Amino acid sequence: MSLDALRGFDMFWIVGGEELVHSLYKAWPTGPLGPFHEQLNHKTWAGVAFYDLIFPLFVFIIGVSLVFSLRRMLEQDGLARTVKRILVRSLVLYCFGLLVYGGISKGVDHIRWLGVLQRLAICYLCASLLFCAFRLKGLVVVCASLLLVYWGLTTFVPIRDFNLETGHLKALQLEPTSPETRARFLATTNYVHGRFDDGLNLSQQIDFLYLPGRKWDGAYDPEGILSTLPAVANCLLGVFAGLLLRNAALSDQKKVLCLLAAGAAGVVAGCLWGLQFPVIKKIWTSSYVLVAGGYSCIMLAAFYQMVEIWQWRKWCAPFLWIGMNPITIYLVANLLPIEELANLFVGGPVKAHLGQWGDFAVALTGMVIVLGFVRFLYRRKIFLRL
Repeated sequence: MSLDALRGFDMFWIVGGEELVHSLYKAWPTGPLGPFHEQLNHKTWAGVAFYDLIFPLFVFIIGVSLVFSLRRMLEQDGLARTVKRILVRSLVLYCFGLLVYGGISKGVDHIRWLGVLQRLAICYLCASLLFCAFRLKGLVVVCASLLLVYWGLTTFVPIRDFNLETGHLKALQLEPTSPETRARFLATTNYVHGRFDDGLNLSQQIDFLYLPGRKWDGAYDPEGILSTLPAVANCLLGVFAGLLLRNAALSDQKKVLCLLAAGAAGVVAGCLWGLQFPVIKKIWTSSYVLVAGGYSCIMLAAFYQMVEIWQWRKWCAPFLWIGMNPITIYLVANLLPIEELANLFVGGPVKAHLGQWGDFAVALTGMVIVLGFVRFLYRRKIFLRL
């Protein structure tokens, strides 16, 4: 239950919690929400805020969950059928990702091949197959290798000294996807290495050259090709946490202490590594994975302590409703006009009458709609199981 509640807590911010805080801060800027408002904005580039931990926390939770689900599958169905189910689940989730970003509605050239759900699908696929193939020591070696290889490539491989950041390209009167931009890029003969600037790093240059279709940031994508390597390592960190929780030789309180210690170590190690390899979400640097993984361990420990050990469960019921149907609610939030539905109740003259509180009323109503929907699914035991 603690894991489902943590998953729901994570999804809460994605499906309306963020907007709830922003709109409340807008209505009451002199209140105590200033720090929360700032933490619910992504860092422009280097550094980490709470909102930068939402995505890697979900990837981490996938790793924790697959330890329990795949172990059961392997015992009941055997390796061949388990691998088949892994492949099918990953493909379905990947296709959902294509759907969320418009599919082929704007043509093949505008398909976003790599996005949030696509990254989740790839991480689940890789981590699951690795879990089926290796024991703990092998998984540790793979995880460390992914982080070190990514660091080595981005630090030592030479790249063209040409900044692909959208603002920089506009200053040169270039469009991110135009043939002229590609020609100017390929004509650059000066090379540099060990650069981690926005628009000037190996990960984004690989996306520019080799990632087809629509790219979220113009010339490159935050869920791009090369940065998938550390994202898989992020998922494996969750696998390690899941193996710890499944260890019957440890008491529940010992598990919490181990998670807290591992989390603190991850945050410290990531920050220290960040002195050379900056903590950057948009290219999922190895230092960022350690920091995010560390905080994920700490949050898992907190939820496990409260829900499993202290049995404090009533407070997390809304998170549990969301956490039992995360993919469903993500699709609903992205494909259905929740804000428009909220405006049917508190929009127009009602919103105008509320003045500065109008946006908050719309956001709150949208959240009530979301929670009402997931509660309906939960009470009727309707769960989307990939």
